[in-house]
Amino acid sequence: MDKRAAFPYPIKDCVSGVAKYPFPFSRAFYMTKYPDVKLYDTTLRDGTQGEGVSFSSLDKLRIAKELDAFGMHYIEGGWPGSNPKDISFFERAVDEDWKTARIAAFGSTRRKDIGVEDDPQVRLLLEARTPVVTFFGKSSLLHVKKILSTTEEENRCMIRDTVRYLKESGREVVYDAEHFFDGYKESAEYALSTLLAAKEGGADCVVLCDTNGGTMPHEVAELAAIAVSTLGIPIGIHTHDDTGVAVANALAAILAGATQVQGTVNGYGERTGNCNLTTVIPNLQLKMGRPVVSDLSRLTRLSYFVDDQANHAHNIRAPYVGSTAFAHKGGMHVNAVQKVRKSFEHIEPEAVGNRQRILVSELSGQSNVLMKAEELGLKIEKGSSEAQEILKSLKVMEEQGYEFEAAEASFELLVRRHLCSSRSFFDLKEFHCSFRHDGEHGYKSCWATVKLTVNGVEEYRVAEGEGPVNALDGALRKALRSAYPSIDEMELIDYKVRIIDGHLGTAAKTRVFILSSAGHDTWGTVGVSHNIIQASWQALVDSVEYFLAKRCN
Repeated sequence: MDKRAAFPYPIKDCVSGVAKYPFPFSRAFYMTKYPDVKLYDTTLRDGTQGEGVSFSSLDKLRIAKELDAFGMHYIEGGWPGSNPKDISFFERAVDEDWKTARIAAFGSTRRKDIGVEDDPQVRLLLEARTPVVTFFGKSSLLHVKKILSTTEEENRCMIRDTVRYLKESGREVVYDAEHFFDGYKESAEYALSTLLAAKEGGADCVVLCDTNGGTMPHEVAELAAIAVSTLGIPIGIHTHDDTGVAVANALAAILAGATQVQGTVNGYGERTGNCNLTTVIPNLQLKMGRPVVSDLSRLTRLSYFVDDQANHAHNIRAPYVGSTAFAHKGGMHVNAVQKVRKSFEHIEPEAVGNRQRILVSELSGQSNVLMKAEELGLKIEKGSSEAQEILKSLKVMEEQGYEFEAAEASFELLVRRHLCSSRSFFDLKEFHCSFRHDGEHGYKSCWATVKLTVNGVEEYRVAEGEGPVNALDGALRKALRSAYPSIDEMELIDYKVRIIDGHLGTAAKTRVFILSSAGHDTWGTVGVSHNIIQASWQALVDSVEYFLAKRCN
């Protein structure tokens, strides 16, 4: 078959300059032979190998249920017997009603020089009672000789025996060919022979693993195509992101005929992470015409849910699901999307459960202000004096050091004040902070007092805190509690300080961001001053006023 007709996009060899056509078959062949791509999630196993990522057994179960509801085909729960959390997960998973997902237990081949039925690790894989068992073996001669210290033939037997034993026990068996791409470069013949050993044992799917994450997309495409044509059974792909191309590598393998893609939600994983499923899935479904889930609009929610369970901040710049994925800042861009959304948006944000965001900054034009106000439910006429005054105030405040991109609540209050649509919930008379440090005994205390007028009543309150901002927060709440008891529903969940014009040293301005929440709602506020306490007070007051405006108006 003419490779030029099969694959019209050649890859030029950087040394010889000769154009190569790596795929031995047409893309139509791959689309018809194995048309369905299956999603294999390993967040609960490989994802937990990432630095700072840890899930309790309950976390694992909650994430698995969310993955199942999303439509994941396979969920790898962990390594049975490796730790109490994984044992507990598998015990609970047996009794769950899984709607779309098949749960997989993960392990390795039998050990060298013992019978597979005598290997306790293999027995634990069966005792997990999962319908699917995934295990890894070695494809690289380096690992066979230097890590396992065994022979080439014994390694193949370890793979073949383990697959056969698990199949005879009634399991669907997925074989992960660890270090396949590196092993192929060492010895193509041996690496392929290990895949054939898995096939001979009866493997349902053989997964090509770029374990070190150093393979490039054109290499993955070529070697995956060779594996597809050599084995004639379903091929999967498992990539790591050490060179930043894990997603590209996975897509290249799928174009070459792979029909299972392994990865983790948000790319969690060892070192720099695994293939990010929240990027691969929409690329498959929206860009490559390979539907994998029935409701892609749940994707952003899934991404945030897993981050919450891992107690990690969400990656705001993540493709598709990040909060800035469809954010527009430049005035000309905003003007364009106001007229035609697809002028600067490659998909409709709602398709993946995300939303368009209009940012306001020193780059803003009237379009930014108008669209942002409309997003907040505030009507401003284009060219009106209000629009011009708001834009003028915005630019002046940004010059002073304010930033509103992460402080949308402060921007909304700014707009409402210009429109005279904001209610004053209290008037500040004065506040004071004091800090006492007993050098002899090491005793420290911080106090804050606030004097407010609340609904015509003067309130004077004192509170002690861990620091001046904590004390101010406590005193403000005390002063407002009788008039607005709902104040106890809100909490401050993040506090950030940034130094503006740091070259001025201690005379530099300070910018304070406060992130607050109440239930599922979160909002950001900002304050700027040479005095860090004053900047904090501004951000704190905006946070409280925004909350009260939403609850009491």
